[in-house]
Amino acid sequence: MHKFSAIVATGLLAAAIPAIATPASANTPMDASAIDRAVMEFTGAGIGQPGGARLPVDRRMRLNACGVPLQLEWYGANRDSVQVHCPDAGWRIFVAVAQTQQAQQPGQPGTGEVVISRGETVSIMVEGGGFSLSRQAVALEEGTIGAWIKVRPAQDRKADPVRAQVVRPGQVAVRIR
Repeated sequence: MHKFSAIVATGLLAAAIPAIATPASANTPMDASAIDRAVMEFTGAGIGQPGGARLPVDRRMRLNACGVPLQLEWYGANRDSVQVHCPDAGWRIFVAVAQTQQAQQPGQPGTGEVVISRGETVSIMVEGGGFSLSRQAVALEEGTIGAWIKVRPAQDRKADPVRAQVVRPGQVAVRIR
């Protein structure tokens, strides 16, 4: 009977070793609602509210589950995005934040003041469906807040220009729906 018990125990141990060696997060996708909750706790505002995430995280993204607490920090000089990072799974995403209402100041919509000059290096934010990406670009035209101007990626002089909307001094955006 001892010999049989030893064989069964060895078989159970051998079956358990692959489960122990392979972390559960390797095949499990990250719950996007957990990222939404983390961003909400970080910003102190709900999705769609001023100061909170503009949109929920895109449910089509397939990020590996994070085995350690998410790391969140403000991204951008104007705190217009939250960087969510999982060092355990090796991914990083940026969640756009809905801006709060401010009194009109120079450089705000309606002032007609040129806030981006031709040849200026700007940050171009591509946003859509719960994600945002940022990249450096060169303005090919001058523009006021709300105006659409041509820009091209700073690192690729041969790239075709794209039209982007001036958001504020030094930043333009393209929204993908």
